Amino acid sequence: MRWRAVVAVVAVLGGVAGARLSVLDPVRVSSGSMEPTVCTGDVVVVNHLAPRGGVDRGDVVTFASPVDGTEQIKRVVAVAGQQVGIADALLVVDGRVVAEPYVDPATIDGVYFGPVLVPEGTVFVMGDARELSVDSRAFGPVPLDAVDGRLSGRLWSSC
Repeated sequence: MRWRAVVAVVAVLGGVAGARLSVLDPVRVSSGSMEPTVCTGDVVVVNHLAPRGGVDRGDVVTFASPVDGTEQIKRVVAVAGQQVGIADALLVVDGRVVAEPYVDPATIDGVYFGPVLVPEGTVFVMGDARELSVDSRAFGPVPLDAVDGRLSGRLWSSC
């Protein structure tokens, strides 16, 4: 009789651990496109339930690249209905410059993009290391249903 209780406890703990790993996923970052927010080699926690509640400008999200299907991590810089562009290295959303202390404008000085209107059901994403990032400027807005996680924290930092 006692072994049944042990099996039940192990089964419950295994189920909880499995569910937790499918919701909160530790991921090793393999690109420098989000430096200095997250660096190559960092281990971050991705919450796969968070995008269901909506995605806001400023969120760092994960999705499959529309180019090759690899998992990407980028910052949402504009949401549906907003106009987004870059003017001399500064992010401009709906005609207003957005303060981005995590972006080094000196590395992309003189860069211009857009403006473009973000279509319904999509978000516009960019890496914080703009000079290295392949993002919505290259592959276009990302469908909301393609966003599969939101950065929840960092377990290990390489920078």
